[in-house]
Amino acid sequence: MSDEQKLRVSKITEGTVIDHVTGGQALNVLAILGIDGSGGEEVSIGMNVPSERLGRKDVVKVEGRELSQDEVDVLSLIAPAATINIVRDYDVVEKHRVERPGEVVGVLQCPNRNCITTKDEPVDSRFAVLDEGVRCAYCDTIIRESIADHIHVG
Repeated sequence: MSDEQKLRVSKITEGTVIDHVTGGQALNVLAILGIDGSGGEEVSIGMNVPSERLGRKDVVKVEGRELSQDEVDVLSLIAPAATINIVRDYDVVEKHRVERPGEVVGVLQCPNRNCITTKDEPVDSRFAVLDEGVRCAYCDTIIRESIADHIHVG
């Protein structure tokens, strides 16, 4: 690949680079992180860029912010191949792949309207993370597709 064909996005000084995100999921990553443009965060996004490992990938760079483990756990549901790079003073000081947790609590909304988590009860949603999706611990509803549509953070 020639220099003219390479993706050119400036380096960040401090913050997080989320690489190898499933193509087309960058906007869902921003939603999980609560970034909608109104907070003034500096964000760079590359969407559907060529990737040897994934074919197409998204890249999200967030200046001035390091992700919490809870945020990384939720990201793993929509971007299981993602890598998280922590940048300080322009250098990558930590790099690791996301790992899918055994369960996620309080971050997904169950689509079953009869589930106790969707009623006026003080119950956090709880989903077991499966290879093929997630399963509600209360009503056993399984979400296999469009998991990002059920994410509720905050």
